[in-house]
Amino acid sequence: MALAWIIDDDEDMGEAIRLMLQLMEYQVQIFVDAKSAAKALLAGQRPDVMILDIMMPEVSGMDFLEYLRRRPEFRRLPVVMLSSETTDVRVEQALKLGADGFVFKPVTFEELEEALQKAIAAR
Repeated sequence: MALAWIIDDDEDMGEAIRLMLQLMEYQVQIFVDAKSAAKALLAGQRPDVMILDIMMPEVSGMDFLEYLRRRPEFRRLPVVMLSSETTDVRVEQALKLGADGFVFKPVTFEELEEALQKAIAAR
């Protein structure tokens, strides 16, 4: 069973996405901030795919994505960005930094499933 990480400070959103991922037969781990996810990565844990919220306190999803793409060991990790902001500028910025997909809150099951499939295929 593939492992998906959700990194989102909104616990309700994290729980909703967790339920969707479980229906897709993913094992799920939730992090409420980028720092805790970074610690897990540096400790050797690795997800098969990551759903990363853009707007988080302390370390934004964009900053964390940039960190991931600068590190050779994390460059091939599929990352789908999640945001309540629906601007094309934000999407373009995320894709330029190396995001493999983008979904908007509130995300539907179908949108999430499609974004994950494309992200995994791209990496």
